[in-house]
Amino acid sequence: MNKLVSILIPCYNEEASLPKLYEEVNKLMDSETSYNWELLFVNDGSQDRTIDIIKELYAKDSRISYIDLSRNFGKENAMLAGFDHVKGDCMVIMDADLQDPPSLIPEMLKYWEEGYDDVYAKRNSRGKESWLRRQFSLLFYNILDHSTRYEVLRNVGDFRLLDRKCIDALKQLRESERYTKGLFCWIGYRKKEIIFDRGNRVAGQSNWGYHALFNLAIEGITGFTTAPLRFATFIGLIIAIWALGYMGWIIAKVLIWGDPVQGYPTIMTVMLFLGAMQLIAIGILGEYIARIFNEAKNRPTYLINEYKGKQAS
Repeated sequence: MNKLVSILIPCYNEEASLPKLYEEVNKLMDSETSYNWELLFVNDGSQDRTIDIIKELYAKDSRISYIDLSRNFGKENAMLAGFDHVKGDCMVIMDADLQDPPSLIPEMLKYWEEGYDDVYAKRNSRGKESWLRRQFSLLFYNILDHSTRYEVLRNVGDFRLLDRKCIDALKQLRESERYTKGLFCWIGYRKKEIIFDRGNRVAGQSNWGYHALFNLAIEGITGFTTAPLRFATFIGLIIAIWALGYMGWIIAKVLIWGDPVQGYPTIMTVMLFLGAMQLIAIGILGEYIARIFNEAKNRPTYLINEYKGKQAS
C-alpha cells in the first residue's frame, strides 16, 4: 500500500496565488504516483476570496482537505490546526505564495525514505528582501544561538518534511504563544538539511511587516530562553557594584579633601540612568508575566468554523 504524504498550506489572503499554487502542486502529485496525497489548506480568517477558491478546488479534487478557522489566529496557530488534522505518514509544510518550490518535495521524500525524520529547506538566498530586514533577522538568530541550550537553525523557515513521529510530538506542545521554528528544533529527531534558493512571491503582498516580525521575534526569545531575565539581573548587579564604589569615592573625597558633593547634574544623570535600567528590567519581566497570563487562561489555540477531510478516492 502506498504511503500517504500530506502537504499543509496555511493561507491568509492568498486568493491571487492559490490557482498557480494548485497548478504546481497538482503537477507534483500527478507525477509522483508511488505515493498517495493529501493537500490540506488552513484558511486563517482571510478577508478575501481565499476560502471560496479553496472550496472550488476541494469540489474538483478528492485529494484536497481544508480547515476554515473562525477568525485570524495567526500562522503559528493555523499550523497547529494542520498538525492536528493531517492524516499522512509524513507532512510537508509550505507557504501559499510559491516562495517554497514544490519541486523540492521529491528530494525531501528521498531523504525521508532513507530514515530522516525532519528534512528542512535552508535558504541559500532570501529572495527580494531589504538589507535592514536581513540584518534584523541575523541579529535575532544570533541572540537565540547565544541564549538557548540547543541549536537554532539559521535561514530556515517552515518549509520542511516531518515524519509522523514529529507531527505527533508537535501536537503535544499546546502553548498558545507559539514559535514553531523553535519547536521544530526543540523536539529533536534525525534532521537533514537541503539548500535552496528562495523565490519571490508569485502574486499578492507579504503579510509579514516589520511589526509582525518584531512580535514574532519577541515570542521566539521569551518562549525559548530566560536569558533576558538573567541579563537584567546581571546588569542590576553591575550597577549596584558601581553605585557602591561611586558612593565610597564620594565619601572619601569629602572626608579627605573636603570636596563638596556635586549637585544637580550628577544627581539627575544617576537618577535617569537608574530609572531607565529599572524600566527595561520591568519591561522584560512583564513580557514573561504576560506569557504566564495567556497560558494560565488555557483557551483553545484555535477554533474551527468548518472542516472538510480528504474525500474518498
